[in-house]
Amino acid sequence: MKQIRLFAAGFMLLAAAVAGCTGRTGKAATAAVPEVYMTRDISPAGLDAVYEALGREAKGKVAVKISTGEPGGNNFLKPALIGDFVRKIGGTIVECNTAYGGGRAATADHLKAAEEHGFTAIAPVDIMDAEGEIALPVVGGKHLKEDFVGSHFPAYDFTVILSHFKGHAMGGFGGALKNMSIGIASSAGKAWIHTAGKTRTDLWNNLPEQDAFLESMAEAAKAVADHCGERILYINVMNNLSVDCDCDAHPAAPQMGDIGIFASLDPVALDQACVDQVYASEDPGKVHLIERMESRHGIHTVEHAAAIGLGSREYTLVDLDRTQPQQ
Repeated sequence: MKQIRLFAAGFMLLAAAVAGCTGRTGKAATAAVPEVYMTRDISPAGLDAVYEALGREAKGKVAVKISTGEPGGNNFLKPALIGDFVRKIGGTIVECNTAYGGGRAATADHLKAAEEHGFTAIAPVDIMDAEGEIALPVVGGKHLKEDFVGSHFPAYDFTVILSHFKGHAMGGFGGALKNMSIGIASSAGKAWIHTAGKTRTDLWNNLPEQDAFLESMAEAAKAVADHCGERILYINVMNNLSVDCDCDAHPAAPQMGDIGIFASLDPVALDQACVDQVYASEDPGKVHLIERMESRHGIHTVEHAAAIGLGSREYTLVDLDRTQPQQ
């Protein structure tokens, strides 16, 4: 099996490169190349299928990291989609408070938003920084030496990073890497990442140049992955593909169609595969999401994550709807 190496650099080049191809490297696939599983079935059954394909059981006290969604928005992953899966693994939905104000900056408000969006009806909800934060070491970071996460996070035996893949006003796009970095960071930890380690209190007056922010997201994600070891897995749902994040109270309406559910044991491969799927889509509405990703240099988060050893940008895409790896 040969795979094509894709770069998020130019619309026409990428559209041509991915025609009829699925992987992202010119090298022959080996056992070391991570697998990314996909289904076009965006349903509870599809979610269960990609989880089972991973072959890694979520057991013990399981944290399911989602975005509960800012009040006013409606693109977040719905309880009707994820409820059966969360119950199956006995998961607790986990979040941390925001650093930008809004309806989820305080624990009581955040829990109210989670209830209004239906999440408390499917599982317990834990705002992990409600009682403070702890520091996780960042190994090999360029900007961060530590990552500040909710103090409840170490109490969990296993973590499922269940992400809604979509655009993002600052990061270009949000997938597994953003969900596990900024998402698991405490409120102050979010400011720490956004400012590339300058401050934990004064976010908006200390924003760095863009690549430093993106690199800091990758470094914080690595701290979480290093903490978990093999006690973690990653799922991205590519639906409601707005250019805006679920943290936006008034996100733009999606202008391209849904794609599917993707899962991997490698968060870098997973996010790269989802980016590649946007470029490979035949939906003309993709130009809006591509513009958002490219204008923010969003792919650099993936590039830096791979450079610091978090994962691989090379992958084998396994289409579960066809039951065979695509050639």
